[in-house]
Amino acid sequence: MACDLLFRLLLLMVLAATSQGNHLGPTSRLRYSRFLDPSNVIFLRWDFDLEAEMITFELQVRTAGWVGLGVTNGYTFVGADLVVGGVLPDGNVYFSDQHLVDEDTLEEDGSQDAKLLGLTEDDVYTTMLFSRPFRSCDPHDKDITSDTVRVLAAYGLDDMLKLDPERTFVKSIFLLQIVHPDDLDVPEDTIIHDLEITDFLIPEDDTTYACTFLPLPIVSKKHHIYKFEPKLVYHNETMVHHILVYACGNASALPTGISDCYGADPAFSLCSQVIVGWAVGGTSYQFPDDVGVSIGTPLDPQWIRLEIHYSNFHNLPGVHDTSGIRMYYTAHLRKYDMGVLQLGFLTFPIHFIPPGAESFMSYGLCKTEKFEEMNGAPVPDIQVYGYLLHTHLAGRALQAVQYRNGTQLRTICKDDTYDFNLQETRDLPHRVEIKPGDELLIECHYQTLDRDFLTFGGPSTINEMCLVFLFYYPRNNISSCMGYPDIIYVAHELGEEASDSMEGMMAMNNVEWTLENIKKAEKACKEAQQTVLIKTIDEVVENTTGWIPEIIPTPRGPCLESSGGKVEPQDETPAGFRAAPMALLASGNATLRHLPMAALLFGQGAFFWLLATLQAGI
Repeated sequence: MACDLLFRLLLLMVLAATSQGNHLGPTSRLRYSRFLDPSNVIFLRWDFDLEAEMITFELQVRTAGWVGLGVTNGYTFVGADLVVGGVLPDGNVYFSDQHLVDEDTLEEDGSQDAKLLGLTEDDVYTTMLFSRPFRSCDPHDKDITSDTVRVLAAYGLDDMLKLDPERTFVKSIFLLQIVHPDDLDVPEDTIIHDLEITDFLIPEDDTTYACTFLPLPIVSKKHHIYKFEPKLVYHNETMVHHILVYACGNASALPTGISDCYGADPAFSLCSQVIVGWAVGGTSYQFPDDVGVSIGTPLDPQWIRLEIHYSNFHNLPGVHDTSGIRMYYTAHLRKYDMGVLQLGFLTFPIHFIPPGAESFMSYGLCKTEKFEEMNGAPVPDIQVYGYLLHTHLAGRALQAVQYRNGTQLRTICKDDTYDFNLQETRDLPHRVEIKPGDELLIECHYQTLDRDFLTFGGPSTINEMCLVFLFYYPRNNISSCMGYPDIIYVAHELGEEASDSMEGMMAMNNVEWTLENIKKAEKACKEAQQTVLIKTIDEVVENTTGWIPEIIPTPRGPCLESSGGKVEPQDETPAGFRAAPMALLASGNATLRHLPMAALLFGQGAFFWLLATLQAGI
């Protein structure tokens, strides 16, 4: 009898272990979600802990086969990491931290840094829940950073781990979104106002910048705009590249109608202080609860310039468009009036990028020492809370760096894995203070391996830009602060003759763009004196000069050491890594180690009680 009881208890423990392996998982809500494929077969939920530097993913796929989720660099699958898992026909779970040796061959990492939290399969979905550190000490694991992350998702129709291009997808996502929209206030007295171009015939040209001037809402007292979102008409292809709303000085004489923003009539390029902006890949954006765009006071703009950049790459005829920006505003006032400061390389042809460049850096300097003089009143310290980064197709990375008294203070914002197709306004984890006299440097990293001719700065998508928009408070009258190098100096350093800026720019076409000359041009652009052009909302322009300071790279944070893991050479010192939390040291396999501690203690006690009973019987 006792032997039979012992057998039944052991059987129950084994069954409990298997069941526990199939139905692990916390009940906490994951705040963020996104479909990862065009057919909405792969659905991802995620959330993260900034302090613990841990991220949790739940991948749900319409399949009865294996599923996988990881990170790649966006240009090749080789070297990508991929956490894979599934449920076998007999109900057992498999789970592994792997990487791609080539385009379709997976290999298990020597260090298992992902922790399984749940793996289930039903009649429709296979669902895998797991966590991983932002940065492990395994060189096969890609870091999770505040940059754009190219999320790799894949699945199979059965449990054979083999990548199929038709079931493998990459989507750029800003994973570490600081503020969730659900955490922000929505005023009950919200009013909606649309700023749009109506029934506009998109030209058959590759690039069109359409501009029109529109009034802001007429209100009897001060209101705040607290949210904006794109209002888009979807055609067979996405043609709207970006939309910007510029505030106009109240003394401006503005034209009527719709015209080319940067064409023959210079009046359509008036108004240069951005108040809101959207670019391809972005969604709506709501300001923090204490800031808003002020309207309705004598100091506020009464008119705006709406600029829509169309990219009609296939030169389609007869396409009409009604797109713009939808604004949400309220009489429930916020604490601060916000502004936007545009920084970067002044967009005109002195900005050049050589062809065939694996890497080429451009710089735009801003010096704030004249802000107070140009503002016409004291400029309070600028409190930056958000940003928008912008280049065109050759852009690979951007950063904004702050200096004070000649010393690098901090990197305000950056994206080392910039994606042209994901441009969105992002919140800073902490507000950054800029004081009068500080210098701000924008660095843009380009790659032109696919180009045979020079790329010049300009409005077309095949031209380039290097811009950072800082969202800040309290508002002042400075709209932009941008730099460009002495092109005559650059031409002379490349062995070309030039007596003015136009000749210097044209001389770039005479250069043979060897690897040596590409590096020489990059060095000359960095060493040349910069002209800094500062502009106010009323189109007042002043120039100053300066020199590009050195950028001290921000050191990588410590990696998270896992059990039995490999470490990178730079992480072998005690300061290079930190110990993993105890929860990460357990394997992800469905074994007795996944049983709750109480169940294990109960089983262990029952087993020894039965053993003592049997011995007493003997």
